[in-house]
Amino acid sequence: MTDAPRITPLPSDEQEPRTQELLASLRFDPDAEDMNLFATLARHPRLLKRWSQFGGLLLAGGTLPARDREILILRTAANCGTDYEWAHHLPMGEAAGLTAAEMEALAGPREKALKVDEPLVKAADELHIRSVVSTSTWRELVDRYDEEQLIELCMLVGQYHLVAFTLRSLGVQLEEGLEGLPA
Repeated sequence: MTDAPRITPLPSDEQEPRTQELLASLRFDPDAEDMNLFATLARHPRLLKRWSQFGGLLLAGGTLPARDREILILRTAANCGTDYEWAHHLPMGEAAGLTAAEMEALAGPREKALKVDEPLVKAADELHIRSVVSTSTWRELVDRYDEEQLIELCMLVGQYHLVAFTLRSLGVQLEEGLEGLPA
């Protein structure tokens, strides 16, 4: 990641009213500041609107269990070296039932991460490395998920790769007080 943003977050005094409304709709806490990711993408409001609908569906309206979703997201953040996503998904992982030790393992070597949930970690790693879930891993997933969830699993990992590429390339900075991936 870069030391400074390549594209800076759009200041509130430069936002059009519709962009302000969109950003307000993306806040978890109405009194909070806009997240740097969203404020940066606000420089392309049409794209932010459509991307946030897709990402929001996967995050809050998907069919995968929350714990499974967060395992996939955290492992993808670790695979991509994305401090920003890691930091923002730690509380979500905890809320979904992951322990601090499990989340730390997801950031570590494959052998440790596999102990958290072997089929999900294998799927995230295979998609990251080869852009396909292997036949053997697919068989494990088919025993666990329906077709809708299998589609969502692939789309979820892809979505968080998209986010990682964007965060890292644009130099989106982590908000003050948050910590990235463990060393």
